Amino acid sequence: MQVSIACTDHNLKRGNGDHSKQNTTSPNVVNQARAKFRTVAIIARSFGSFTPRHISLKESTGKHTGMKYRNLGKSGLRVSCLGLGKSSLSPPTVAEQLMTIAYESGVNLFDTAEVYAGGRWVAETERGLSRKHIIEGLKGSLQRMQLEYVDVVFANRPDSNTPMEEIVRAMTYVINQGMTMYWGTSRWTAMEIMEAYSVARQFNLIPPVCEQAEYHLFQREKVEVQLPELYHKIGVGAMTWSPLACGIITGKYENGIPESSRASMKSYQWLKEKIVSEDGRKQQAKLKELNHIAEKLGCTLPQLAVAWCLRNEGVSSVLLGTSNPEQLTENLGAIQVLPKMTSHIVSDIDHILGNRPYSKKDYRS
Repeated sequence: MQVSIACTDHNLKRGNGDHSKQNTTSPNVVNQARAKFRTVAIIARSFGSFTPRHISLKESTGKHTGMKYRNLGKSGLRVSCLGLGKSSLSPPTVAEQLMTIAYESGVNLFDTAEVYAGGRWVAETERGLSRKHIIEGLKGSLQRMQLEYVDVVFANRPDSNTPMEEIVRAMTYVINQGMTMYWGTSRWTAMEIMEAYSVARQFNLIPPVCEQAEYHLFQREKVEVQLPELYHKIGVGAMTWSPLACGIITGKYENGIPESSRASMKSYQWLKEKIVSEDGRKQQAKLKELNHIAEKLGCTLPQLAVAWCLRNEGVSSVLLGTSNPEQLTENLGAIQVLPKMTSHIVSDIDHILGNRPYSKKDYRS
């Protein structure tokens, strides 16, 4: 299992304050856990040794980025609108620096899933996973991470060998046992989420509160059309990932594939093929136009892209996947760009992209 951690000021005060004896968020600990499903958690103990000093989120928020907090779906869980996703390209020492920077900037959501592949999480639910395996997997992760409980467990997309009732009953059980407070879905279709909700209603079980979905300038349909409908119908919110489309939106591939870039690696051949394709070249042309808007707003292209994701109030949190402190600091600066995302600016971006999806509401108007 891979465990993601969200740490609030309230939960920190419950810790014992001893940061020298254990590092509950050590990447080595996390890497030992091969996921049956992934979790997002609010830590209920000491946050670990990566924080250089004990500060409150309120203090850091006011001092640095002005971080905003939103409810996760219609649940009572408050998360920072920017979260930190762990990059496979970051060594442990750098990962620790990233977590420190994010925490001191007001981030209370940390995702420790270490690898993406083809735009998907590598860790996936085991084929035909039973309720017992799900429960035991979570118990094992809690022990490895030295956590008493997590606040949200995200189940990866089920297959035909995993009955929906098994998943919903397992999630309801771990909630009732105090191992977690909520559960969500990761890369599920709208139909699958509705099925889970229907099963929960039918058997008096607990439905999911959030879906994790890919969302960026070139990937919009699910988050802007399908999930808002689910939010209004059953209260399911959105936590999004890959706001820079695996680095495509940074602009570094404008003139080809740099030798030191992710797309130059053998394990990312799929990304290279995507960039050099006809659609990839069209995207780079659009990014050149978008860069003019970024310059007008006094920000970088990545900051504009992240702020564009945040301008969608239906998104509870955007997970940032960065591999070095400079990138993270830059991306966190998107908070300062968010107030500049006026309807006029958003309209200009839509005009350049030409991919704005239309919802039923648009057709009625």
